Amino acid sequence: MSLGKERYQNLDPHEFRQVFYGNQQHEGIVLTSLDKAVNWVRKNSIWPMTFGLACCAIEMMSMSASRFDIARFGAEVFRPSPRQSDLIIIAGRVSQKMAPVIKQLYDQMPEPKYAISMGACATSGGVFNNYALVQGVNQVIPIDVYVPGCPPRPEQLIYALMMLQEKIANEKGSFRRTLNLGGDEAAAE
Repeated sequence: MSLGKERYQNLDPHEFRQVFYGNQQHEGIVLTSLDKAVNWVRKNSIWPMTFGLACCAIEMMSMSASRFDIARFGAEVFRPSPRQSDLIIIAGRVSQKMAPVIKQLYDQMPEPKYAISMGACATSGGVFNNYALVQGVNQVIPIDVYVPGCPPRPEQLIYALMMLQEKIANEKGSFRRTLNLGGDEAAAE
């Protein structure tokens, strides 16, 4: 303890402030592209829409609870309106009557919009191979990430969210699309 006191006794107060408040660090410069900056913001602020159809919805709800805590991914704000969300998680079986509703909700979401198919029923119809259910929600809307399982665990949905974040981070032309400058050509390359 005395060694520590001797070490700092002879310091000038200005040097003392530099050592303990971090002022000795030189200011740095951050270099990045505008696409990467826009993608970084988008991937860390995904707002999913509250939309559960069956038993998978219980697992989706538990994902946002304190045990699994998707707040660390920036996705804890489940929005009740499609106009406020950029991700729809189809959690459960999709009936023929629900398919047009899903399509309408997806169309009302602002660009960029993403979709996750959660569970075997949403992905392929599951064990229900009959006329009343859609055999895969990808027949209704485009799906970005599929989550297998019946029902999938919340950890699997968190992993799907991380895969979606990786997909968003690697998008090209997102800054041009943000400004409506025709970034679709760059994304197609």
